[in-house]
Amino acid sequence: MATTYLNRTPSSEGNRKTWTFSTWFKVGNITSGAFFTAGASGQDEMTIRLEESGGNFRIDWQLYKVSNTSTIGRLITNREFRDPAAWYHLVCRYDSTNSTAGDRMRMYINGVEETSFSTDTNPTLNYDAMVNNTVIHNIGRQSWNNSGYFDGYLSQTILADGQSYAPTVFGSTNANGVWVPNTSPSVTYGTNGFKIDYAGTGTSADANGFGADSSGQTNHYTSNNLGTNPNTKDTPHNLFCTMTPLDKGSNAGTLSLGNLKMTNGTSGSADNQKFRGTMGVTKGKWYFEMKKLANTASIGLLATEEKINQTSASGMLVEYLHQGELRFYNGSGRTTKTTGIDAYTTNDIVGCALDMDNRRAYFHKNGFYQGDPTPDPASSPSGAGQMAAILANFTMAPCYMDDTTASAGQAAMNFGAPAYTIASGNADANGYGNFEYAVPSGYYALCTKNLAQYG
Repeated sequence: MATTYLNRTPSSEGNRKTWTFSTWFKVGNITSGAFFTAGASGQDEMTIRLEESGGNFRIDWQLYKVSNTSTIGRLITNREFRDPAAWYHLVCRYDSTNSTAGDRMRMYINGVEETSFSTDTNPTLNYDAMVNNTVIHNIGRQSWNNSGYFDGYLSQTILADGQSYAPTVFGSTNANGVWVPNTSPSVTYGTNGFKIDYAGTGTSADANGFGADSSGQTNHYTSNNLGTNPNTKDTPHNLFCTMTPLDKGSNAGTLSLGNLKMTNGTSGSADNQKFRGTMGVTKGKWYFEMKKLANTASIGLLATEEKINQTSASGMLVEYLHQGELRFYNGSGRTTKTTGIDAYTTNDIVGCALDMDNRRAYFHKNGFYQGDPTPDPASSPSGAGQMAAILANFTMAPCYMDDTTASAGQAAMNFGAPAYTIASGNADANGYGNFEYAVPSGYYALCTKNLAQYG
């Protein structure tokens, strides 16, 4: 949601000396962007943001006073956050009434307090921050210059007005040792506090909106630039595969919409215009889809052991190309199949059923599996038909590619948490995912709960 943000201006002042902010986040593109800000451009400000530097993120929490251009308080982590496949939990705990200066601003990641900072400046005793003042508050955008949009995913965003809470109020460690959200945290929200679950779809500041406050305080936020299908099934409880900005070809272009939409450039080798997914598998049966949006966008599978820029003929790669070809590379050459294989064009949806138990892959166009005779991943597990590519003993991950050097291909992937609107809606047998076409029997969405069971 590169330009999506929420905003609200409180009508009455809350507690400006004591409050806690908590949110879960998953990064998209490597770019700076704000989680939460208070104060408009030209006013005193409070900002909690990701600060990008040299391809890495740090958390930057700042209180700034405009009148004398001074920093009142600031924490910038030495620790870096760069994993686009992971959800993180951030807690910022503000209490300027604390007699210990170092405890007036405290930060926690995944339940653990951060103690190593490149900048560590503490506010004075009883300093009133801009949070809970009657100024604009933004979620997902910087205050100054109306810029610095957060690129990625947010979940369960909470402000507790008047409370200094430990991270254990909002999260806990599950049986697998993973820090996960408390579904119903015990929080006193105060005058301007809120709990936003991003479950609604409307843009207005009401109970049906994307920025609806579920705390009971009715401090709903207005949604701006909401876009299509802003809600996602990708949550801290169950992560879905995405594409990654850290594992793409040198001419692969850009990612957007939570790293699910790919837009290629118009130069460079076709072998260097690939994106790879965040999840690779060695066993189990898996299903995902791609919607073609423009030009020569194609879907496929690429071994995680292969370099992303490697010449296709040298690696383990399976492609279902837009012009109606299956190409299979096994490291010693290329096999091309065209009989019974349809071309696909803009707005067509193609799917991949990947059977890693039998080492085969099946592709469909708008629900019709391709090949001659037509293979069916459910009834023909032996791989009848030309589309049943026999895979070598590699770890295979989803792959997107633009197979020409000057086409600016564009597509959107759907691993079960789509960035585009789904007309029909189909889940796997475990109830996970939201797909346009039926998931074959025995196949599952690429998400952490399914991987834990079958992967």
